[in-house]
Amino acid sequence: MDIEERYDFQDDGSCKVTYGFDMSRAVSVLVNLMADSVKETPQFSLVKDTTLNFYSAIPDSSQQKLSPGEIELAKTSELSVNMNLKRSVMKVTLNHTAKDANDLQYYLQNVSKIALSSQINAVTSNDKANKAIDARQMVAGQDYYSYDITPHKFYRIIDKAKFNAFLKKTKATFMMAKAMLIDMPYKVILRFAHPVKKIDNSKAVLSADRREVTLVTSMDEVIRNPNVMNLKIDF
Repeated sequence: MDIEERYDFQDDGSCKVTYGFDMSRAVSVLVNLMADSVKETPQFSLVKDTTLNFYSAIPDSSQQKLSPGEIELAKTSELSVNMNLKRSVMKVTLNHTAKDANDLQYYLQNVSKIALSSQINAVTSNDKANKAIDARQMVAGQDYYSYDITPHKFYRIIDKAKFNAFLKKTKATFMMAKAMLIDMPYKVILRFAHPVKKIDNSKAVLSADRREVTLVTSMDEVIRNPNVMNLKIDF
């Protein structure tokens, strides 16, 4: 699975957030392990390339459990799915535009809860393949960060206890990925409207114009050293 987080900060204080999960390489491996009889089923031939309102992807029973703020968050987010198993394509993207720093912090702190109840796997439904690479687990992983965001700073620190709890829940997924020699690249890109004044992550790369921060790692490295995901950026 290739994971990419992208933040595009605008002059008016808004920020477009994109979580991208490209599971195509994992699907390619899984498809090679499937019996021909499975490949001939209608489910395997299913093709989807669609974008829908995130709220509409949430079952009615789960919608009723959301707070007004969470409902607004879901209604202002979009879920895109591009799936073609015969071509080993499986991509899920979650988009949201935060109005300001407070809205961005609220979104980042609450999107994981909504993702777990949204049944992304129902949208991309294909039984066995999807159970193995459920993107909800990765979106839910955002729950292990604590945030401090203002109009001129973006701070996030990993909570070790929450991260370890996340690893317990997803242990089977990571073990299976390793057994199949599937790596999980993880990229974080933050594009700012103003030059970055200070950044404390030595692994992060600052662009020549000082407006873009790129952090490239992998889930393997994050598991070994969770602190690699810590970011304190003043801009």
